[in-house]
This record gives sequence, C-alpha cells and structure tokens, in this order.
Amino acid sequence: MASTSIAPRSVLKRTMTATTLDSSPSTAAASPSDTPRQSPSSSSISSMSSMGDVKTRSAKLYDTYGNEFELPDFTIKDIRDAIPKHCYERSAVTGLCYVFRDVASLALTFAIFNKYVTPENIPSTPARAALWAAYTIIQGLFGTGMWVLAHECGHQAFSTSKTLNDTVGWICHSALLVPYFSWKISHGKHHKATGNMERDMVFLPKTREQYATRIGKLIHELTELGEETPIVTASHLILQQLFGWVMYLFTNVTGHDNHERQSEGRGKGKKNGYFGGVNHFNPSSPLYEAKDAKLIALSDVGLAITASVLILVGRTYGFYNLAVWYLIPYMWVNHWLVAITYLQHTDPTLPHYTGASWNYVRGAAATIDREFGFIGRQLLHGIIETHVLHHYVSTIPFYHADEATEAIKQVMGRHYRSNVKNGPLGFIQSLYYSMRWCNWVEPIEGTSGEAKGVLFFRNRNGLGIPPQVLKEVKPAVGNSKMGMVIGADD
Repeated sequence: MASTSIAPRSVLKRTMTATTLDSSPSTAAASPSDTPRQSPSSSSISSMSSMGDVKTRSAKLYDTYGNEFELPDFTIKDIRDAIPKHCYERSAVTGLCYVFRDVASLALTFAIFNKYVTPENIPSTPARAALWAAYTIIQGLFGTGMWVLAHECGHQAFSTSKTLNDTVGWICHSALLVPYFSWKISHGKHHKATGNMERDMVFLPKTREQYATRIGKLIHELTELGEETPIVTASHLILQQLFGWVMYLFTNVTGHDNHERQSEGRGKGKKNGYFGGVNHFNPSSPLYEAKDAKLIALSDVGLAITASVLILVGRTYGFYNLAVWYLIPYMWVNHWLVAITYLQHTDPTLPHYTGASWNYVRGAAATIDREFGFIGRQLLHGIIETHVLHHYVSTIPFYHADEATEAIKQVMGRHYRSNVKNGPLGFIQSLYYSMRWCNWVEPIEGTSGEAKGVLFFRNRNGLGIPPQVLKEVKPAVGNSKMGMVIGADD
C-alpha cells in the first residue's frame, strides 16, 4: 500500500445496494442498560480543539482514508428480518460432523508424519526438518479450525442444546489450552460492547494519550515525530503475533481497563497488566461476577487436565517431540487467532465510539470482512469472511453465514465493509498495513454532539488524514505533567 495521503478507494469492496443513507442518529435499539453514559472529561482528547491542514470538511466525519463516514441508521430488527429463516437453524449432527472432521484431520496428519517422516524414510536432516516445519503449520490450521468450532459453541451456534454446546466447547478449547467458560464470558462482553472505548474487551485501540505515553511523548508531540521505521513496525507485529493471545489471557491486554466500574466492586484497585488482578483464570477477576466462579474453576480444571497430559507426553517421548507435535502448532493457532481478531476490528475504515455515542448497531457495524480463500472458508469455517454478520446475529451457524451475509448487505448498504483485495495474500499484507495506518484513535476536528464521540484511526507515518495539531503550553504551577492546551494554536 503506497504511503499516499488518501488510500485508493479500490482497497475497499463496499456493496451499495441500499438507498443513500444520511447521518441522522441511529434508530437502532439502545445499547444495554449498563452502558456508561459519562461525558468526556474536560481534559480528554475528545474535548480538545486543534489546528491543521484539514479544512472545513473536518466538520463532517471521515475515515482515515478520507472517505466520508455516516452513522448507520438501520435497526437490528431490519438486520434480523432480512435474513432467511432457515439460516437460523442449527444442527447438532452437522456441527459434530465438522468436529469429527477437524479431529480426524489432526490425528491423520500426526499419524502420517510420524510413520513416514523418519530417518529411515528420509535420510536428509534438512528435508525432514522442512517437512516437520510444514507439519506444524498444517496442524496449526487444523487446530484453529477446531478453535473456531468451540467458538461456535460459546455463541450457542453449534446446536440447540446448551449442554451439548458447552460440553463440546469445553473439550475442544481445553485441548487447545483455552479456558472455555472464562473466554466465553469475556467474549460475550466484547459482543455487547464492540467498538465502545469504555467497555470493549478485544483489540481496543489506544487513545492519543495512551499512545503518546507508551512511546514517552506528550500528545502534542505526535505530529512532530518522524515516521516509525518499518523494522519497528515489524517488531511490534511479531511480538503481537507471538504473545498476544497469552498476554490477553494473563493480563487482559487490548481489553478495557475500567474495572473500577465492576458492579460487584471487585475491580477496585485492579488494572490490566502483570499482577494487576485482571486475568482469565482467577474467579475473583473483575472480568467476572461471583456467580461465574464455578465456571471459571471448571475452565481451569480443563487446562490442568491438558497440561498434565502434555507433561506426561513430554516425559515419555521427550520434550523435543512434544514441542514439534503440540507446542509449535499451538503457537500457530495463537498466531491465527490474534491475526484474525486484530484484522476483524482494526482497519483505517473502522470507527470507534465513546460511551455516549455508541449503540449496539453502530458497534456491530464497526467490523470488517476479509478473504482467506480455501483456508479461510474451509479449514477455518468462514470466521474471516463473515464476521460482520456474526456481530449482528452470533447464533447463526457458520455454514449458513455466507447466505446470511449476502442478505444483510441489502440492509447495511455502504455501512457493510469488506477488504478482499488480493485474497489470502491481501489478508497477510493487511497485518502490516493496519499496524502502519492504525496507531491510535481520536475525534475529528470541528465535530460536535454525538459526532464528537466518533473516533478514527490516525498515525505518525504520514498515511491518510493527518492527526490534529495540538498546542503545547507551559506546565501549570505544581503540575509538571501539563503538556497541552484546550483550544487551537493562534
């Protein structure tokens, strides 16, 4: 993707099948009753004016590419009514057949490689190493497919039986070292608050203040910085892909950090990060309520069983074999999970919202479909290609998701987003491009009312619409941390 000020519109595939939509407030059902409705503080970035190159058009909403953005004005009922009734039908038999297929694929691949990829059959060590490397990639894809089926179970899209769903989900996720019920509960909160800067649980972007703090700068200095070197971007990407999922489970990284608001008071004094008391394993974590304690413990039991089996395998067959057979494929699963989730919610076209401007319909539309070809549609059960639909109706099984997606495009019109350019290669490239384009989010200069609570990605790399230029001021007496002023430079 070229480093131009405005990206080519051909990057996006937008289905224009509805009548032109205006930017009037959404008539969708309001967000859940526990949605925060606090106004931005006087010191927040959303309340600050700025000066810059963007002229009068900045009073409107524009995404990072410079495409005009309008708030969705359809309702969740419009979405549901557009989907054919049979798309809501769930089949336990069909779901179990897919589970059998994925487990059989894992077992057959293991058996073939252990039988034929041996020194006796392949004397060349480099050749065997290459084949076993391929083994880890293949098993990682099959394992990710099984992860997705457990994800279906967590959303009750697997079958009509909650007991069967949770049993299959617990077994499949535990085998992949995922705390099923712990994930299910926090993931459900993500779906209830997608794109909400105060409550979302997954890949919540940094605000301008948070990004500046991370790199040791004041917020007004971001427009003065040079471009981040590609090697730094690549390093961040590699670390995210290697450790993102584990860090999410242990520290709630990329999730919201407003735990003081937890309804039972268990979030007081707890913060994301190491030893902050926020994780997916402790029943007293503020991610959960007291009633969830037994389910969190059951999730931990599943992990303990799998860990015990893995230790036994390592002691019996050697930890080198354990690494090749399971641990490296496990890291591939984590990579795909992080890549998929990151790209579902991070793109220059996507908005995020303050609590006051968010509602469910807007949040669900703040997602994007991509294309990963045969691997995505067959091995990974379409989780990449039909994610927008999934955020509107998560109980629709994946084998009906393509048809349902086509149906909701008629309602969403320009608000449906997909990036299918270059297919699977484009998906991989988007990991790097999104990290270059999407550094932090901030409001559009000159907006007011609820539009002021619509935030878009900005970056320090000279890509797309530039960030606001903010004025530095001298620190107030006794406040050495003061580094900017509310209002534009003269």
